Amino acid sequence: MRIRIRPVETSFYDLFAESAEHLVKGSNLLAQILDPDADRKVIGEQMREAEHAADETTHRIVKRVNSTFVTPFDREDIYRLASNLDDVMDYMEECVDLIGLYEVEEFPQQFADQIDVLQRACQLTADAMPRLRTMKDLEEYWIEINRLENQGDRSYRRILADLFSGSYKSLQVLKLKDVVESLEAAIDALESVANTVEQIAVKES
Repeated sequence: MRIRIRPVETSFYDLFAESAEHLVKGSNLLAQILDPDADRKVIGEQMREAEHAADETTHRIVKRVNSTFVTPFDREDIYRLASNLDDVMDYMEECVDLIGLYEVEEFPQQFADQIDVLQRACQLTADAMPRLRTMKDLEEYWIEINRLENQGDRSYRRILADLFSGSYKSLQVLKLKDVVESLEAAIDALESVANTVEQIAVKES
């Protein structure tokens, strides 16, 4: 009697790549906030749409896990990676939303550097996701993400120092601190994505 082996469901790779592409779009929208002529309301609406699309992709991943017999790697790792990617988008949407709600017009020095770090990390993540299929050439990705996260931490500390230097009014400090912390959380979440990818690669090697 021939034993039939169920094929491994491979659509997860495409879904993770799709999820990471949402992050690239979100980070680019966030960067547009720096343009003094930008329509903040339009950007906010576009970000909410992007966040909703990212949520839909996350739901599809979870639904696929729950209905798939053989997954390409551990179910818990799939859940964790999907959640990490979703967190990045949530924090970016929060950052844009706070800028609009607080009517922030002036940003601290280094804020643009933080957004640049975020954009580069999002693009690296989008480039890396398709390589989950082979689990090859991923080490450089998580090493670079870690380097960028450290760079982001340094910028974050400089921003806080600037905020508390006495150059800003108390209310401005409170508003900007919330915005900057959301941005920092998005960068930290990207490191969590890279750490999860590293753990998966080690298990699968």
